[in-house]
Amino acid sequence: MNLDNIVIVLSRPEEPRNIGAACRAMANNGIHKLRIVGKKEEIDLDKVHVLAIHASYIFDNAEYFSSITEACSDCVCSCGTTRRRGKKRKGKLLLPEEFAKTANRISGTEKKGGKVAVVFGNERTGLDDNEILECEMGVTIPSSEEFGSLNLSHAVQIMCYTLFRYNEKNKIGYTPIDSKRLKKTVTTIADNLQKIGFFSVTGRKDMEIFWRDILSRSALSEGEAQYIEKIFDKAAGLSKKR
Repeated sequence: MNLDNIVIVLSRPEEPRNIGAACRAMANNGIHKLRIVGKKEEIDLDKVHVLAIHASYIFDNAEYFSSITEACSDCVCSCGTTRRRGKKRKGKLLLPEEFAKTANRISGTEKKGGKVAVVFGNERTGLDDNEILECEMGVTIPSSEEFGSLNLSHAVQIMCYTLFRYNEKNKIGYTPIDSKRLKKTVTTIADNLQKIGFFSVTGRKDMEIFWRDILSRSALSEGEAQYIEKIFDKAAGLSKKR
């Protein structure tokens, strides 16, 4: 997922401190594009900065529009957040995790992909029927029936975090060794155990299966496999000297 292609749209926000907290939530999760449906001159900038703290640059670089449609005009799709269901409020509301899959597919990589907008409504009313119709998709954040309404900045945090986590879990920091390569490590372990007399007559096969199952679940890197082999080689060598 290209988080630079994720756009957060706040429609008609009333509380400047919520805007500041939303900026901080975005920065926490590596998302930096903020668009606001409304007028900058109507926002108390000092109150925004109080809660934005070091994420104030996100607000300072925000863009302003007269409608959700205008704010999302360069996006491949826009997804409105809502807890209310209804005939005019999208037939199916995605869960945040489901939306993350769609956002991942559309946003692409660093050099490719299109923009995806996540749209949040006014603190008091949320997105009204007309605003939700301006969005191509709908997403809902499950919450208790006892008190289902989320604070605006909290909703932004949940959505941004879900996108961030989806992006992180799909990054591969290394390539785990395959079963053929793992067999070499298991054989090295068994050979060295046999050299020190760990096995009497039987038992080697069961021990190989034991190590194979444990190490395969660990998804070893090549470096880790080599390190384990060296440990058992050295242990067997020391045992022989004694």
